Amino acid sequence: MLSLMEISEQDAARALLRWYADMGVDEATATDPADYYAWSARPAAPAPHPQARPEARPQRAEPAPKVFRPDPDAAAISADEAIGAAEKAARACNSFEELEAAVAAFEGCPLKAGATKTVFADGVPGADLLVIGEAPGRNEDRIGKPFVGRAGQLLDRMLAAIGRSRETNVLISNVIYWRPPGNRTPSPMETATCRPFVDRLIELTEPRAIALAGGAPLQAMLGVTGIMRARGRWRDIETASGARFAALPMFHPAFLLRQPANKRLAWADLQALEGRLREG
Repeated sequence: MLSLMEISEQDAARALLRWYADMGVDEATATDPADYYAWSARPAAPAPHPQARPEARPQRAEPAPKVFRPDPDAAAISADEAIGAAEKAARACNSFEELEAAVAAFEGCPLKAGATKTVFADGVPGADLLVIGEAPGRNEDRIGKPFVGRAGQLLDRMLAAIGRSRETNVLISNVIYWRPPGNRTPSPMETATCRPFVDRLIELTEPRAIALAGGAPLQAMLGVTGIMRARGRWRDIETASGARFAALPMFHPAFLLRQPANKRLAWADLQALEGRLREG
């Protein structure tokens, strides 16, 4: 297998173009991809003096927008290499803090190049309830914590209804740690790359119950599709070490914001979670 140093620039460029195609990029508008988060901070051009003639206006160069430049070597890593690197990094972690640092340092997921922050987890490490969602959205990418937008506020209210909160007895994370472009659903390759870290998070924190919030974590962790059919039925997640943990699929709070009539089913799932945790 070729090392990263042995990959030619031409091969790296081809790999980068393939990645652009996979991400849905089909039109070039500049020589470099622009970080549009930085555009809002551009200073406004000074207003011209009322008596100044157009030709007498001083010419000021516009500050160039901040851009991110993908590392050609990182882009050339194959999916198998990225998954292998994630497995090796995850196995080396023996604490929540080590795992958090390993995820922040990981360069094998292409989503990281376009994200503002790594969004790992929020709450109490070692809590008996672990909530796993899909991926960061715009607010999460800006703040660096999972579930902080409207869906996160609803999740907090749902957890409070069964005496739970991220400040005291819940840990919250996702199956993807970087925001996908346009908040699209993560690809199978992206979830497979992050899966070793999710498994290690479960093994290190040892929750008594896991809530899988939505169809994406349901498929990523259990290989099952169809959240409407799967919700409310306890299943076991088997991690890379062979350990098994009880998991309950339930609706994502963002879905409940769009379909409030399903909140009665969500309440039944919350009661099932509470009952499982009380049983110990």
